[in-house]
Amino acid sequence: MTTRFQFTISATDGKARTGSIRMHRGEIRTPAFMPVGTAATVKAMRPAEVRATGADIILGNTYHLMLRPGAERVARLGGLHIFSGWERPILTDSGGYQVMSLSALRKITEEGVSFQSHLDGSKHMLSPERSMEIQRLLGSDIVMAFDECPANGVNRDEAVRSMELSMRWAKRSRDAFDSGGEHAERAALFGIQQGSLDEELRKRSADALIDIGFDGYAVGGLAVGEGQEAMFGCLDYAPDQLPADKPRYLMGVGKPDDLVGAVERGIDMFDCVLPTRSGRNGQAFTHFGPINIRNAKYAEDQGPIDTRCSCPVCGTWTRAYVHHLIRSGEILGAMLMTQHNLHYYQMLMAGMRAAISEGRFNQFARDFRRDYLGA
Repeated sequence: MTTRFQFTISATDGKARTGSIRMHRGEIRTPAFMPVGTAATVKAMRPAEVRATGADIILGNTYHLMLRPGAERVARLGGLHIFSGWERPILTDSGGYQVMSLSALRKITEEGVSFQSHLDGSKHMLSPERSMEIQRLLGSDIVMAFDECPANGVNRDEAVRSMELSMRWAKRSRDAFDSGGEHAERAALFGIQQGSLDEELRKRSADALIDIGFDGYAVGGLAVGEGQEAMFGCLDYAPDQLPADKPRYLMGVGKPDDLVGAVERGIDMFDCVLPTRSGRNGQAFTHFGPINIRNAKYAEDQGPIDTRCSCPVCGTWTRAYVHHLIRSGEILGAMLMTQHNLHYYQMLMAGMRAAISEGRFNQFARDFRRDYLGA
């Protein structure tokens, strides 16, 4: 019998946890960082190269895939794993965040969100039921409940309305997921906690989700412009409101120092476009902080991007060469920078897992901040 979903915590150090999620397509080591494969690809990377960086799972985007090439087409072509060539677990977001960002093109009702495609203006309705259907057609391993992600700084009345709507949608997502036949028997469903930066609303949201029951729980509605201090303030209590025996996923985060601070506060899973998007634009993440490889000072620098990095890029090419590629707009530049950044992120996650297992996470965090932030 294959494993549908099993989360095990192998060690803790303060609030930081390390362990694994076992699913039929493989094991996900936690804390885990999921590279973002928005349109069925991690940009500028082949699946085998993504795996070689240490990634156990990637993320696919419901909104973008429903519009192009279409979930029904992906299903006819064998599902997202066969279509993309990634054989390990895939988490798909619900599409809610992308739809909410289309403020001029969408309308929210109890049923769901009606919106116009940013591609061709065609009209669509995304509801909890339709989101579950799309994620089933894609063949997602970890399915996210459909929710509304409110903008940063909304007033409390709006935060209450949005959170309560998301909880009603969470129950409908649960019901629709459970009626998904064979897919529901091998996939997992995560609920998403909302409530802005209000501790009482976060608690109400967590209680509602726990009452419904999910395989894992995400902390949503952060990394939307509130700043790191406010985000960490929320994470000081929000993860503790969620079940300790289930994985906790912080959506859309973030910078390396965000990841370390969130793991300190009990988060197990992350995703973010930052390492891939930044790489294509010339920003490299290193043990000594981010650098802009486009800067003229790197034009004749014969050292690697990061002297502590074990990735193939740092072992083969110089800063001068990558600088030349990026300044010239060469495709290889985006490929090498992305490969390095993803490798750096996975090294960071592996380092945190080892430090937690060995009971030295506090020292790891201090050393990281000394080198990365100069703190």
